[in-house]
Amino acid sequence: MKKILILGAGLVAKPIIQYLLSKGYQVTVASNTPDRSDEMIAGHIHGISLFWDANDEESLGRMIAEHDIAVSMLPYLFHMIVARQCVAYKKDMVTTSYVKPEMRALDADAKRAGIIILNEMGLDPGIDHMSALRIIDKVHEREGAILEFYSLCGALPAPEAADNPFRYKFSWSPKGVVLAGNSDAVYLKHGKIVELPTRDLFKNPFRVDFPAVGVLEVYPNRDSLAYQEIYGIPEAQTMFRGTFRYQGWCETLDALKQLNLITQEKTDMTGMSYADLVKMGLGPPVSTTTLRNQVAKFLGIAEKAHAINAMEWLGLFENAPMHRTMDSAFEVTSDLMIGRMCPGPDERDMVVMQHTFLAAFSDGRKEVIRSRMLDFGTLATNTSIARTVALPAAIGVEMILDGSINIKGVHIPVIPDIYNPVLDQLEKLGIKMDEEYGLPLTEMINN
Repeated sequence: MKKILILGAGLVAKPIIQYLLSKGYQVTVASNTPDRSDEMIAGHIHGISLFWDANDEESLGRMIAEHDIAVSMLPYLFHMIVARQCVAYKKDMVTTSYVKPEMRALDADAKRAGIIILNEMGLDPGIDHMSALRIIDKVHEREGAILEFYSLCGALPAPEAADNPFRYKFSWSPKGVVLAGNSDAVYLKHGKIVELPTRDLFKNPFRVDFPAVGVLEVYPNRDSLAYQEIYGIPEAQTMFRGTFRYQGWCETLDALKQLNLITQEKTDMTGMSYADLVKMGLGPPVSTTTLRNQVAKFLGIAEKAHAINAMEWLGLFENAPMHRTMDSAFEVTSDLMIGRMCPGPDERDMVVMQHTFLAAFSDGRKEVIRSRMLDFGTLATNTSIARTVALPAAIGVEMILDGSINIKGVHIPVIPDIYNPVLDQLEKLGIKMDEEYGLPLTEMINN
């Protein structure tokens, strides 16, 4: 019996554990929350739950040596520790996270060890790559060219559950969601490179009307330029990867950024209230009556603006003590959000994904191609984000163990022999992109 080591038992781990146990593998879940691991294993005869601290590298090495493959569902900061041990013990590895330069640097070592380290086997990154490449392949097979490409994705509460001013609830790594708001972004638009420093990330979102959901906002997602080469579309004049949010999120996050309320810079907060923290971001005091009014004047928006209401709802204008010493505004704000923005067990979450292509062909004809996915879940079953992140990784593990994937080195799923079988299996599990070809040019995104 093949033995699989799952490292971490976070919000998205349950589906991969259940899937691999159902396939007859022995699955060991090592985490610092064994009660959660036990719940996910649910008494399965081939499931094992171990207490393990992610900083215990010695125990990690022993566990990896005893298994056929390791899956890191840990925060990305720990992936390199796992990868180095997998190289040392010549064991394959799968992650759902973006490949960092230091991970890519392990490619030669992984090849010498005769293993694959397969990364980005989740939703975004993961299903986004695979579903986009399937369409790009079809266009290129017809001797066409991709002139423009927009890839948009979001993990959100279902419309009926988006009932707070942020219209957001945390179905995956809460800190990661907020931290992503500190990124810069760069993309290609009509042949011109557009660079957005982090301070401008949320300033000019565009809107997309998504069927059965409504109008969503889109802001750019980190570095889009690299995907021209990754996807094999150097001909593209527009290359944009973006994140879906409900309307109001971008306005509110932009206000938080201007007030330095998601900065990771640490400061002494001893004795401070939440209102005191906000005042720090305002600079010199002004002669106005309320903190709401001061913040509105500083931001140059109406006192009744959505962002002001959202910050007040979050508790940032309260005089309640924060009970902090040396800490960052990011930690304070994200903790407030986590405390007030977690879904209930029966509330639905959803994943929305959309690819939009402008393709041109040798006969002069152009068409818009669109691919969409709308998926729902609940905490009581499996959340949509958990299924769409964990199941591609589970399928990847299965393919490695049965020899369907036999390449070595550090990879992401941009190889047809990987992404076509994975997409086919995901469809059997109810995770499918609906593709539309031959749409008129008026269906192209114009942001």
